[in-house]
Amino acid sequence: MRLRHFLLIGFFTIGSFISAQEVKKNAIEVTGIAEMEIEPDEIIFSIGIKGDNKNDLADNEKKLFEILKGNNVKNEDIDFKSMYQNMYSKAKTFTKSFQFKVNTQTDINQLFESLNQKWVTSLHITEVKNTRIADFKKTVKINALKAAKAKADYLLESIGKKTGNPIEITEIEDYTSDMIVPAAYARQKVSNIQLEASNAGMDYSFDNIENIRLKYSIKTRYEIL
Repeated sequence: MRLRHFLLIGFFTIGSFISAQEVKKNAIEVTGIAEMEIEPDEIIFSIGIKGDNKNDLADNEKKLFEILKGNNVKNEDIDFKSMYQNMYSKAKTFTKSFQFKVNTQTDINQLFESLNQKWVTSLHITEVKNTRIADFKKTVKINALKAAKAKADYLLESIGKKTGNPIEITEIEDYTSDMIVPAAYARQKVSNIQLEASNAGMDYSFDNIENIRLKYSIKTRYEIL
């Protein structure tokens, strides 16, 4: 019985060793990278307005909504952010800030001209977006995986081997991934605009906003045949 017991232990030990060896197959590890630039179709602005008193501020807020409506900005795309009253100033200025979203239906240059008002204290870009960003992310990731497979194929082919089944696939978030904030170019041209007449000659259209850049990396391990 003892001999049989040792034989069974030896059998299971050898079986476990063989299983471990099967897991540790010869493999190649590669990383695929894919990038894409997409044009923005939405821009979110932050705007500040002021008034000498509450009634004056309310009047200017009404004017703001009328200007935005006249430039194809819907009410549901306007969000109140904050309100402030400077109690320590002799003027006792009241201020309010909003965010609003524009799309390609809006002529931004015309909008800026309309907002060239004394009661507008600030206007700057908060975010640049594309409404199909989720679909584009998927495409970039798929292309990164395909790039990894292609790299494994030509590397193994150079030594007379072939790419087998994938053993492991790991997504690597690149530092530029999901970057939907405007790039420095856009910020330099549009950030903190005071809407002076001197800016009237500048082009702030969608065509002049830098594209959104997506970049993803996929690390993979393939069996070597």
